[in-house]
Amino acid sequence: MELVEIVILAVVIALVAVGLVGGLVVGSRKKKQLPPPPPSTPTITPPAEPQVGEEAETPRDEARRTIDEVGLPDAAAPVEEEAPVAEAPEAPALEVPEPTAGRLVRLRARLARSQNSLGKGLLTLLSRDNLDEDTWEEIEDTLLTADVGVAPTQELVERLRERVRVLGTRTPDELRTLLREELITLLGPDFDREVKTEGGAETPGVVMVVGVNGTGKTTTTGKLARVLVADGRSVVLGAADTFRAAAADQLQTWGERVGARTVRGPEGGDPASIAYDAVKEGIAEGADVVLIDTAGRLHTKTGLMDELGKVKRVVEKHGPLDEVLLVLDATTGQNGLVQARVFAEVVDITGIVLTKLDGTAKGGIVIAVQRELGVPVKLIGLGEGPDDLAPFEPGAFVDALIGD
Repeated sequence: MELVEIVILAVVIALVAVGLVGGLVVGSRKKKQLPPPPPSTPTITPPAEPQVGEEAETPRDEARRTIDEVGLPDAAAPVEEEAPVAEAPEAPALEVPEPTAGRLVRLRARLARSQNSLGKGLLTLLSRDNLDEDTWEEIEDTLLTADVGVAPTQELVERLRERVRVLGTRTPDELRTLLREELITLLGPDFDREVKTEGGAETPGVVMVVGVNGTGKTTTTGKLARVLVADGRSVVLGAADTFRAAAADQLQTWGERVGARTVRGPEGGDPASIAYDAVKEGIAEGADVVLIDTAGRLHTKTGLMDELGKVKRVVEKHGPLDEVLLVLDATTGQNGLVQARVFAEVVDITGIVLTKLDGTAKGGIVIAVQRELGVPVKLIGLGEGPDDLAPFEPGAFVDALIGD
């Protein structure tokens, strides 16, 4: 019995212990608090509808019209016109080129300023009391310095010596007259210096302008267009210089000033094709003259020179060329003769244009280049002005050379 009581007592003690442990666990769970909830996001109240102003009055109740009561606009009512479109600016008025007759005479003073050293030097030497060998050598040197050339210089000196000896010429007026006559003789007064632009019955006159880079070839072509327009001729320009940047633009600007149309192609295009099209357009328009500006060929480049010959052959499919003008820079002196010789072998030069003649005292190049090619100088450039290209007149040129 004691054993049974002991067992029961042990069971009771165990149950009590289990109960105490369970109570502690449950109590600890009850004491643990959950984390506080996140703060609630405040409710944003949307602003009231915007009003005309703070003092806007409350809309009044008004009778509203139905769609049938709303009248349509009167069809006869004038409709507001659109603003007029700005008109394109008018083309600038065409320029009236200066008449060509007597241009060289009018420009004589400008030519004389740069050429006087030659004429005055010769007259001073010829006026010496004793024309000995030393004096004649000085005369030769003066002529050679002016780029007259060796052969023409020797010929001129020999003729002067003979006439002075025979005539006994001594006065300044007599010497000037004597020198003037001999210089005009050297310039070839019998040369036909007219620029041929007549063409055929149904084809315009065709002029091709050639020359090396830097001689003023494109500018000369534009100025020649002015010369022809001043003489009453209609002109079409062919921009066959496709290798120099803006050459076609430059030529077109010259043409627009006097109403001459310019036929052009893409930069780097075929010059022969453009030249052909220019003549074709000239025929279609019934133009009097077609001027073709070619690229500035370096005379040392055989391939480019051959291409220049091609341009000439293509143009001649329409008819013969009336003129092939070689543009030379007067300041290049004897080097211009080398250029002239090579060009003459390729395209049969018919006339020479000497540019920048007002900027050099070497006017003797006129004599030398004519002797070299047997071709006349037909035009000379005497300045930067648009009308400073003048037909060459031997008498007026010599008068400017030696002064009054």
